[in-house]
Amino acid sequence: MNKTDLIEHLAAKHELSKAEAGRILETLLDAVVTTVKKGGAVSIPGFGSFKQHARAARNGVNPSTGAKIKIAAAKLPKFTPGAGFKAAVDPKAAAKKAAAKPAAKPAAKPAAKAKKK
Repeated sequence: MNKTDLIEHLAAKHELSKAEAGRILETLLDAVVTTVKKGGAVSIPGFGSFKQHARAARNGVNPSTGAKIKIAAAKLPKFTPGAGFKAAVDPKAAAKKAAAKPAAKPAAKPAAKAKKK
């Protein structure tokens, strides 16, 4: 699905014109890009979160010459899918994860009262 298909889907699903659906999608994408660019995070429960990830400068090797090169630090966008999204894509893995989850920890014992002398 590309951007045009997504706009058509939004327009059909919510009885909007394609122009209105396009503006809504552009507004949403602009808000995500602007927030992440400023270093903030956008979290959509059940879907995932977008945030900025800093990659440190490092040394690398040019594979064709074998020469060592310096790779500059970079800021990159990062998307982390939410549990609902993961479960929708791969229900078997979500079921395995839920089954493998350990039981809740037992409640802490109340502290013993100090004896008076």
